[in-house]
Amino acid sequence: MLSGGLLRPAAASQLPSNATVSLPLKPPIEPQLARSGKELPLGDQWAYEPKFDGFRAIAFVDGEQFTIQSRGGKPLERYFPELRFPSGRYVVDGEIVIDAADGHEDFGALQQRIHPAESRINMLAE
Repeated sequence: MLSGGLLRPAAASQLPSNATVSLPLKPPIEPQLARSGKELPLGDQWAYEPKFDGFRAIAFVDGEQFTIQSRGGKPLERYFPELRFPSGRYVVDGEIVIDAADGHEDFGALQQRIHPAESRINMLAE
């Protein structure tokens, strides 16, 4: 799941690793990260979201194809073959999380996904 509810099953395919997207923003880009402050800004123009315990990711969706980049600019789509995005042309900056049975995020399960063996990744994706 990508935080914000923008991720859902859809007909989409991963872009080949050597492909380029035709979006105005192209990978790699830096994610928007929170900054510390002494107090929260006030006013109706501000919105807040919870801190999720996951991997920061940026998804680039171009038509039916997509690529996912890590916070550090590395490709992530091979580690999450089950992720799909609605068709369109957009970029999503969010968090990949795995929900545990208790309703919280399971960061340990997420860490197990970053593994060199494709067979293990596919087994964990089910």
